[in-house]
Amino acid sequence: MISMNTSVDWARLRTDFPILNQQVHGKPLVYFDNAATSQKPRSVIDALTHYYERDNANVHRGIHELSNRSTTAFEAARTRAARFINARSADEIIFTRGTTEGINLVAAAWGAQNLKPGDVILLTELEHHSNLVPWQMIARRTGAKVAYIPVTGDEGTLDLTRLDALLTSQVKILSLVHISNSMGTVNPVQEICARARSRGIVTLVDGAQSAGHLPVDVQAIGCDFFAFSGHKICGPTGIGVLWGRQEILDAMPPYQGGGEMILSVGYQKTEYKPSPHRFEAGTPDISGPIGLHAAMDYLDAIGREKIWQHDQQLANYAYEQLGALKNIRMFGPKVNRAGLVSFLLKDVHAHDVVTLADQGGVALRGGHHCTQPLMHKLGVESTARASFYFYNTPAEVDVFITVIKEIQKFFAA
Repeated sequence: MISMNTSVDWARLRTDFPILNQQVHGKPLVYFDNAATSQKPRSVIDALTHYYERDNANVHRGIHELSNRSTTAFEAARTRAARFINARSADEIIFTRGTTEGINLVAAAWGAQNLKPGDVILLTELEHHSNLVPWQMIARRTGAKVAYIPVTGDEGTLDLTRLDALLTSQVKILSLVHISNSMGTVNPVQEICARARSRGIVTLVDGAQSAGHLPVDVQAIGCDFFAFSGHKICGPTGIGVLWGRQEILDAMPPYQGGGEMILSVGYQKTEYKPSPHRFEAGTPDISGPIGLHAAMDYLDAIGREKIWQHDQQLANYAYEQLGALKNIRMFGPKVNRAGLVSFLLKDVHAHDVVTLADQGGVALRGGHHCTQPLMHKLGVESTARASFYFYNTPAEVDVFITVIKEIQKFFAA
């Protein structure tokens, strides 16, 4: 057993999450699927309830009291999101449905305007499908090509010795993940973005796995776009944030057309609002930003630097305990690991591991984790993954390890 940082009362914080106080298949729930989605504290649930019970109305378009309240709360969430990632202005914050839509927005709007035949879109071999498929789609539309920074074996770290050779004059955008959802790799995004920026290359960082786990400063990172999802940072599903440099956003065409994103409309011509509203056509998800606001307040009240330390301690403990088992293959870096572990038991399919773990009350994730090309490069179809958050405990890791040992015994029988 390990001892966690005692400057935070982690046990008390755990009681803020009502969903964790239940049994699954007769066993206390151990929720280790946080990389897929996080659980929601009572303050987020209460914020959503309050909005629907007291303030529900469309934003921006009305002058009655409920609309004014709704608009004020909606735009306050935009300002809060800017502070959450240290954006220069709330006008650089675009609300989306999540990281996936944010990346699609950049690929479709920026990519269609700026890419041409012979240009190169540079990604990494670690990418989630949401930071791979949109670029393949725009490459087919524009004639651009997709290239990749390679990873080095099971540790899943980028081979940055190849980076300078890959940053050719043909590369127009580099889009990369901050923290790998399948390997736990923490990419040195500040260094990589600086090297790309020195060559005039636009950069996008996928922050889906980082924004809620460690402090994020987009100005310090030096990227041009940063995207993250609300549901992975204790917020609601269906809401996300795309940050972009104001000068780049203002030069981009709209992603979708409709109401709210216009200054004026005629039968033959439309004039668009500046960013961010030109990228938010139609009635938005209003409750989503309000719930997201509450989630950002909650996380920053704890301190994301403390959350990061907690998550790393749990991951290192789990990695050490799993690595001591026989007939197990571990994935991801041995040091500087984010809060997850991916593994395979010899001759046991990842889905069987997850199914049997569920019977023991332990919620894991099994599959390719939307990183199929990476799995194929590693020579596997899938892995089992345990991913942690600040409401998880060392005692839960011990339960998880016991369940994995029982699964090994079951298949050895």
